[in-house]
Amino acid sequence: MGKNFTTGSVLKGILFFSLPYLLSYFLQTLYGMADLFIIGQFADVSATTAVSIGSQVMHLLTVMIVGLAMGSTVSIGQAVGRNDKKSVSENIGNTVALFMIISLILTAVLLIFVNPVVSIMSTPPEAVSGTVDYLTICFIGIPFITAYNIISSIFRGMGDSKTPMYFIAVACIINIGLDYLFMGVFQMGPSGAALGTVLSQACSVLISLIIIFKRKNEMAVKKEDFKPNRIVMKKILNVGIPIALQDGFIQISFLIITIIANSRGLNDAAAVGIVEKIISFLFLVPFSMLSTVSALGAQNIGAGKQERAKQTLRYATIITVCFGLIVAIVMQFFAEPVVALFTDEATSDGAKTILLGEQYLRGYVWDCMFAGIHFSFSGYFCACGKSMLSFIHNILAILLVRVPGVYLTSLLFPETLFPMGLATAAGSLLSAVVCVIFFKTILNRNTPVALKN
Repeated sequence: MGKNFTTGSVLKGILFFSLPYLLSYFLQTLYGMADLFIIGQFADVSATTAVSIGSQVMHLLTVMIVGLAMGSTVSIGQAVGRNDKKSVSENIGNTVALFMIISLILTAVLLIFVNPVVSIMSTPPEAVSGTVDYLTICFIGIPFITAYNIISSIFRGMGDSKTPMYFIAVACIINIGLDYLFMGVFQMGPSGAALGTVLSQACSVLISLIIIFKRKNEMAVKKEDFKPNRIVMKKILNVGIPIALQDGFIQISFLIITIIANSRGLNDAAAVGIVEKIISFLFLVPFSMLSTVSALGAQNIGAGKQERAKQTLRYATIITVCFGLIVAIVMQFFAEPVVALFTDEATSDGAKTILLGEQYLRGYVWDCMFAGIHFSFSGYFCACGKSMLSFIHNILAILLVRVPGVYLTSLLFPETLFPMGLATAAGSLLSAVVCVIFFKTILNRNTPVALKN
């Protein structure tokens, strides 16, 4: 089922692991993009805004869950590197128990506070009803979203990035079909988008459970492994909590940017929502490198091969910088037609949204290069059990550059979104610089030590 990456070519290992993850993330990104694209064909701008705002809230929750699950990926990866099968099974069982409890609590709390959440987002009045409907349905589906992501984190910790790709591939096809059914045929608007997403995630979980059952001998997880173990859970949370908080604050900063855009009017809100979806697609490579460095680095550190972990970081950084630079240059010329895919340019609102979206994208797209650098380093910090370093550099970027920069540029340049995009990218530039400083000082003075139960 899994694969040990502590021997052989480091670059080949990165490609072997990252390509399936890259495709998985691409397919998962199609969820949100398909929702926006399809609802843009069958509904007005207010419905598009409702889906874009609602999906941003759900993205916040999802990335925090994924960040918390990074603790499982690293713990399992280090156990695989040590060839400690007992520790692998204990981490898997405790991961399942821990996250099922978390998902049920999240569902109950968020359903109670759905209206305040919509209010906090400064949702335009025309889009309030649709956003509430979208979030209510998605909140009910949180257990399915959580289950998919923790199952994927377990597989990746074991060095298997292919199996999660199969889960999401089937779910993506189902999601697109349901979107056309619910939003096109039944004209359900934002509710249809949410229902399609939740049902497709449920199908993904069902498929994953069937595969796990067929491979139960390979997983070797016993009933007692699901009994909460304080030491195992503490290890998972020590790595996962800083990453979850980091990812949560990053997404909150982008939600603040959305709120700032929402206060400028419906067209600005729609433009920012569309560009966020485009950027999530362009971030395929940076995100894949984050997961790759975390998983492969953890295995090598668990095996005591620190230099291989550093080589993984170096190759990942080179890949993301090259990709980000190419994408940023290309989008300076093709931003307008890309944004136009998500709204109707024949209407006055659509044309205005395209113009604003083009401006925002041409500034924001530079974030692909800078974020690629700090994502790679964050993956390495996690693999070393130093996830707090990732939390620190992201908080500095948010508080010192990203949020104040976007706020100031919004006030100083009320007719364009281009400076707001640049301010967002500048935050990642600061993160990249801080990461290099941490690596050269703190980690070079301290040899990474594998986490143990």
